Amino acid sequence: MNRFDFTPYRRSMVGFDRLFDLLENHSRLNSGDNYPPFNIERRGDDAYRITLAVAGFKPADIEITAQQNLLVVQGRKGDETLAGQYLHVGIAQRGFERRFELADYVRVDSANLEDGMLAIDLVREVPEAMKPKSIPVGTQKSLSVVRDADVAADTGSAAA
Repeated sequence: MNRFDFTPYRRSMVGFDRLFDLLENHSRLNSGDNYPPFNIERRGDDAYRITLAVAGFKPADIEITAQQNLLVVQGRKGDETLAGQYLHVGIAQRGFERRFELADYVRVDSANLEDGMLAIDLVREVPEAMKPKSIPVGTQKSLSVVRDADVAADTGSAAA
């Protein structure tokens, strides 16, 4: 098992603990089951598509759950028995569960099943408060000397 040591980065990068933990635990969580096969495609600056090959599954057999920073795709086959006498069964009929860690502000836009391919479109929507802002540079008021007569006039008007 290959393990990358993030210790030098942990010392100098604050707030990235979650990312380092995800990277370190990724290989342990994915036990090597590669079913069903999938692609992850970048379709724009803030658009992605996950495509899973789910031949033999109907839309009713698939459940997609989106939580904060996690997308879970589950396929459950009904108790259908194959009719006929098969000499070889190479098309998997088992259920599956695929988990995808999502970055902050990534949400599921749509999901479509067509020709045995499940396409899940994702969009990153950063809130306005989190987007970079241009700060205009203004001029600071020049400092002026406060005289005793000015202070007395201000306090006298405040007392009246």
